[in-house]
Amino acid sequence: MSGHSKWSQIKRQKGASDAKRGQLFTKLTREIIIAVRQGGTNPEANFRLRLAVQKARDSNMPLDNIERAIKRGAGAADATSLTEMTLEGYGANGVAVMVEAMTDNRNRTLADVRSVFTKHGGNLGESGCVSWLFESKGVITVDTKGIDADDLALLAIDAGADDVKIENNYLDVIVTPQKLEAVRKAIEQKKPIVSAEVSLMPKSTVMVDEQGALKVLKLLDHLEELDDVQRVFSNVDYSESVLEKLRAQV
Repeated sequence: MSGHSKWSQIKRQKGASDAKRGQLFTKLTREIIIAVRQGGTNPEANFRLRLAVQKARDSNMPLDNIERAIKRGAGAADATSLTEMTLEGYGANGVAVMVEAMTDNRNRTLADVRSVFTKHGGNLGESGCVSWLFESKGVITVDTKGIDADDLALLAIDAGADDVKIENNYLDVIVTPQKLEAVRKAIEQKKPIVSAEVSLMPKSTVMVDEQGALKVLKLLDHLEELDDVQRVFSNVDYSESVLEKLRAQV
């Protein structure tokens, strides 16, 4: 599991503020809108919409909000102005960073993302400069408190998982995107999940020290805080001792 995934779990454990939850709902709404535009309003026939709606439910987004987002995607004029874009760059120590955004103004988003990279010792790169370091995978995260993590991991593998990682009371299940729903359903028979989504997983990671980890994670956090940015991925990693120090600082 990459350092960014570890960091996300720490923040999840600490809980999100109301302000950040509101921003999360905005980003989930945009994902639903784009999914509807691309594949229609029927989740059964639209895999991306099905994942977006499930992610919204996992994040406790109200059903009314979800339904409004679907209707906006189906017909509202403001939905048609949204454009997807992927930006790539480097953080401290040569760490690779992928940024997925949805925006109604590409120039604004590009400038905002470039500014964050620069402020945190990184730089925005050309298209394709780091994307080859990542691959699309389904990632299911389960809180293993109160259950045997090894048994749950075996269940996931039997259901079709490619890999499992057990760390800090969490189980991360890695699957091909096509098997995400089947493996999720198998796991939910034993334990409710925390999240399930198609993610960009690093093929290899860059190990950094405590100072490097702090620098990179600040970059990733500030990128995630941009209104137009949907998700951020990196191949940063760090030791368990550094992780414990970072956990104490959240």
